[in-house]
Amino acid sequence: GINDVAPKPRKILQLLRLRQLHTGVFVRLNKATLNMLKKVEAFVAWGYPSLSTVRSLVYKRGYLSVKGNRIPISENAVVEEALEKKTKGAVMCSEDVVNQLLTSGEHFSQVAHTLWPFKLSTPNGGIKYKNSHFVEGGDYGNRETLINALLAR
Repeated sequence: GINDVAPKPRKILQLLRLRQLHTGVFVRLNKATLNMLKKVEAFVAWGYPSLSTVRSLVYKRGYLSVKGNRIPISENAVVEEALEKKTKGAVMCSEDVVNQLLTSGEHFSQVAHTLWPFKLSTPNGGIKYKNSHFVEGGDYGNRETLINALLAR
């Protein structure tokens, strides 16, 4: 959890919708979010996911927030109901959701905020060394494209 975290990093984690251990969200990388990630770098592992990773997350662990309820993405009607008005008909099926997330498309913000934060499983084999940066052989920080291997575990 985020109980024993200093106030500023805790607030940033809340803004990123990372309120629990082993949760994941999609964030468009710009100057503001990069600065936020740098401030909470000791608490998060982040990177640039591939198409197969995004697709498997959306199809296997994807839930949409529909009127405050957590609804699984089991069929395209759910996606259409949740996102048709927000995106003016641009996102109609789960493959459109994957496309918007991967390309940081025009409706990325609406899609990312309608998606419930992903509840990920603990990595198989455990976390190597949570007190060191990824560059130093640890686990937190920017993994770039190697985030796919962590999410696959």
